[in-house]
Amino acid sequence: MSAVEDKLAELGLTLPEVAAPLASYVPSLRSGAYVYTSGQLPMVNGKLGVTGKVGAEVTPEEAKELARICALNALAAVKSAIDDLDKVVRVVKVVGFVASAPDFTGQPGVVNGASELLGEVLGEAGVHARSAVGVAVLPLDAPVEVEIQVEVAD
Repeated sequence: MSAVEDKLAELGLTLPEVAAPLASYVPSLRSGAYVYTSGQLPMVNGKLGVTGKVGAEVTPEEAKELARICALNALAAVKSAIDDLDKVVRVVKVVGFVASAPDFTGQPGVVNGASELLGEVLGEAGVHARSAVGVAVLPLDAPVEVEIQVEVAD
């Protein structure tokens, strides 16, 4: 097991199976020294447990936890491209999409769930640039979607 997966185990987490794509794309793609993930929904065991808009049907606290799940799914997608998460040099960019009620403005706090997980798991290599964007709707009526870009070593 890799040091990153040991850290996940310390946190009581395990990498899930990579979620099957919902359309015509791949979960992750390596190009040179970078791995890009497709947007990851908060799927657990192949199912989306919570749907709705943050600030309406979903609380910001629930959504922050869902963003953590998205980040864990993104790490699984990265691993599928490189086999060993210890090859991750740095998380370069995180983009979080939050399906938001019209008056909800707490998108950065929601996406902190993903950012904090990456920091806990990867330490300094988990520090990244980020965008947190409010949107009207996400696939399957998911409250949150996260994609990441990581730099990897050969």
